Amino acid sequence: MQLDKRISRRRVLGRGTAAIAAVTGFPMINLGQYQLHAASPKAYSKRSIDLVRQSLVIDMLAPIKLDFRPDYFAAPLSDKDAAEFRASGITGFHNAVGVGGKDARASVLEWMNGWQGFAGRNSHVFSLVGLASDLDRAKREGKCAVIMGLQNSDHFETVADVKTFYQLGQRCSQLTYNSQNRLGSGSTDRVDGGISDYGAAIIKAMNEVGMLVDVSHSGDKTTLDAIDISTKPIAITHSNCRALNDHPRLKRDEAILALGKKQGVMGITGVRNFVSAKEPTTIVEMVNHIDHVVKLIGVDHVGIGSDADLNGYDDMPADQYKMLKGGYKESYAFRDKLDTDGFDQPMKMFDLTEELIRRKYSDANIAAILGGNFRRLLGDAWI
Repeated sequence: MQLDKRISRRRVLGRGTAAIAAVTGFPMINLGQYQLHAASPKAYSKRSIDLVRQSLVIDMLAPIKLDFRPDYFAAPLSDKDAAEFRASGITGFHNAVGVGGKDARASVLEWMNGWQGFAGRNSHVFSLVGLASDLDRAKREGKCAVIMGLQNSDHFETVADVKTFYQLGQRCSQLTYNSQNRLGSGSTDRVDGGISDYGAAIIKAMNEVGMLVDVSHSGDKTTLDAIDISTKPIAITHSNCRALNDHPRLKRDEAILALGKKQGVMGITGVRNFVSAKEPTTIVEMVNHIDHVVKLIGVDHVGIGSDADLNGYDDMPADQYKMLKGGYKESYAFRDKLDTDGFDQPMKMFDLTEELIRRKYSDANIAAILGGNFRRLLGDAWI
């Protein structure tokens, strides 16, 4: 897993999902609570349902499926999976994985071919994104917009490769995964040397073609360097606040403040060990990270990057779950569960909205957090 062809957990994990009925209406049950469909075990307020349905909801780290075997993406999308996507309320899915090593370029080409082909063959549910306006169109058409990205930039063997992969459909690239590469350092490296000369050249090329720079897994100095070097606002697509949870994969206040000054956006993730180091770890603790970013840099600079597919990780087959947890350094501090309680099923954006309502966020601010802020950022970063 960490040899010449290093592949993150998003490439190796497959899992089944629970069936969900298509949305057919909102039958009132009591006290202003509505079921999204007849089989739903939960009820949501009309306000949360209206907010999710009316907002452009963007998940800035959301693999289409945590099953990357050819058997999955070579087959037609199942009715069950199609229903889950439609019912989720999410329009934008940043479909990104981490691929590193000497064969990274070939592996990324294979991965992009497979998933863009899958989206194209299932155009009744998906549409591919090239411009920010494609997200708006997908929302109007009731489709799921797929943003193709990578969580490592090892596949950029030359600076010219940035334009090549942009032309092939890539719209976001994370500079480093957890470990050092030619561009900079990762979050779990003992020493962080910051952005290299080559990394600076890659950032310049990304700015020029209109590819979003992402530093979610980058080390502290590498993150600050990238924010400073980029002439366009960048993203932390999926991380949380180290002030609330002392984990190396999370961002210090210094980085969050710098991101805000450059008009960037930070996506909050629901991975359990990134949300809290202790129990309980629920959607309440997850939204604490949203609150923290809002207090530091304002509500216009925070969004969601769940770092999972619609169903999360915790019902994976035992052997794959073991493989996942064995693929990272001890500093990742995995616990028994990987998903955050209340943010671990296809309707999670409705649950998140309910918690934001409980905390007295306005409708406009909730819509911004759900996707409006990332929509603005993508419009600024992309050409």
